[in-house]
Amino acid sequence: MDIRKPIPTNCGDWVTRFGETWKTQVAQLRQKFGDQIQEVRMPPEGLTDVPIIYVKKDSLVPVLAFMKSESGFEYGFLSDITATDEEIEPRFEVVYNLFSQSRHWRIRLKIRVGENEDVPTAVSVWPGANWAEREVWDMFGIKFKGHPDLRRILMDVRWQGHPLRKDYPLRGYQLFPEPEEIDTQLLE
Repeated sequence: MDIRKPIPTNCGDWVTRFGETWKTQVAQLRQKFGDQIQEVRMPPEGLTDVPIIYVKKDSLVPVLAFMKSESGFEYGFLSDITATDEEIEPRFEVVYNLFSQSRHWRIRLKIRVGENEDVPTAVSVWPGANWAEREVWDMFGIKFKGHPDLRRILMDVRWQGHPLRKDYPLRGYQLFPEPEEIDTQLLE
């Protein structure tokens, strides 16, 4: 399948419907944030379904806040935060999928992060980022600076390593015959 071929969706062909809006938004981001915008991949040339905007790590939170509240953007919903292990330096890409509920626009922000680098938390912009950032920490080992409660969310607290890293052993089973202890402070 060729991703450059328009795919019918319930909102129609995204590039035809939103292409000019995305171009305007990217131009405004470049004007406001300058060299903090490292790279842009636009559909369909960039082999992506929505624009991908690579942002410098230190500008992540201001860019997210701008895209959430600025007129002409209105990306008020953080659909997901995830990551990829690229096995090159910088090793990881942290991915922020944004959605405008009023306009049905989608856009993707990414930051490149090296091994053992912190990423600024997005909890101040979206409180719901809390659990998604915990999942990225649990699965990839990427730390979020300023996160209010960065601890495992999917794996047992005794688990060693981060299972979605490409260097994690394929058969890296860890069995715990006893259930993990309950942290009674979390029950209060």
